[in-house]
Formats: sequence, structure tokens, C-alpha cells
Amino acid sequence: MKEDYLKIIFELGGRQKKVSNKQIAISLNIAAGSVTEMVNKMAAEGLAEHTPYAGISLTSKGIRLAEDLVRKHRIWEDFLIEKLGYALPDVHDEAEVLEHVTSPKLIDALDDMLGHPTHCPHGGVIPDRSGHYHEDSHTVLNDAKDGDVVTVDRFIDNHDLLTYLGDLKLDIGDQLKVLKHDPFEGPVTVQNLTDDAQLIVSYKAAHYIFVK
Repeated sequence: MKEDYLKIIFELGGRQKKVSNKQIAISLNIAAGSVTEMVNKMAAEGLAEHTPYAGISLTSKGIRLAEDLVRKHRIWEDFLIEKLGYALPDVHDEAEVLEHVTSPKLIDALDDMLGHPTHCPHGGVIPDRSGHYHEDSHTVLNDAKDGDVVTVDRFIDNHDLLTYLGDLKLDIGDQLKVLKHDPFEGPVTVQNLTDDAQLIVSYKAAHYIFVK
């Protein structure tokens, strides 16, 4: 779905830089061929600019649409957790449905009720009603070098990932020391300096965890 691509390219930093088709494919858990097809459609509609072998970035039109979708989606996630007691892994699918049937008036009313949250429960930024927000970190754990000490900033909004991270006991704000990257798309081993636990994070999950 085109909206999913807009949101994930935005989340991966496509507002300011080129995002590779591989990153999009990993994040959406789909085949690279499907990404190429949708990226070409988005470029034809003026939502994105695609440079072969360099990647894709959003146009101003694509950014505005992505910001609107992200705002609605993440405010609904906050509402579902704060007011209805949903578990974090369970809010994405509900918010996915709700964002498409939500008027600007309703989302502004929810925003007022929640006290104007700046971030969603998994750490993603929420644009305010004027479109202002602080840019997220776009560095994924997999790109951190061995020996680096990083802080977990946010997670991609994915049910299986959030369940997996809950099992690992990895939270936003945890400080990690990167110990090693196994070769051939192997896992990343880290030391969680918050509780001194050593964790083995899968290759795919390490692309879903943003650090700073």
C-alpha cells in the first residue's frame, strides 16, 4: 500500500536523504521487486524522487502526505495505550485502520485530550498540527560500529519486532555497547549497559532499532 511506503521512507530518513530499496524491503518485510515497482509509481505521482543505485527520497508533496499519515497514526497509538490500555505490540494494526477514517478536526481533538504528545509509544516523532517536529535519529543499530556506545532512540512500528524486543527486555533509552557484528547478515551482539545483560539481536531486528 502506497501509504505504508510513504510512512516507512519518512521513518528511515527519506525527508533529508536517499533511502535504499533494500532498507525499505527489510523494513516492510517484502520482496525487493515489489519495492521497485511501487517506488516507480510514487515517482510518477510526484511523491518521491528515485535515483538508480542511490535510493529514494520524498518530494515536498510526499513529505506533507507522510507527515499527515504519521501524525494520525501515532496519535491514535498514544490514545490506544494511554486511554484504552492496549499493549504496545497490538496498537499498530488498529492505528493503521483508524488513520484512514480520521478527519483533521478529530485528530486535533485527540491531540488536545492527550496533551499534545511529541512522540509515540515506540519513540517515533509526532508532527504538531502546524507540521513542526524535531527530526528523529535515522541510524540503525546494524550501522553502529563495533565498540560504539549508543542509546536506543526508537523502534520501527512492527508487531513481531515489538514482541521480540519485549522478550529481549530492550527498551527506549537503554545504553548499548556494540560488541560484534557476525558476518553474512548474522546477528549483532551488544552489552546493555543499563542492566549489564549481553544481548544477541537478529540482523533484521538490528535494522528496526534506531540509535543515537
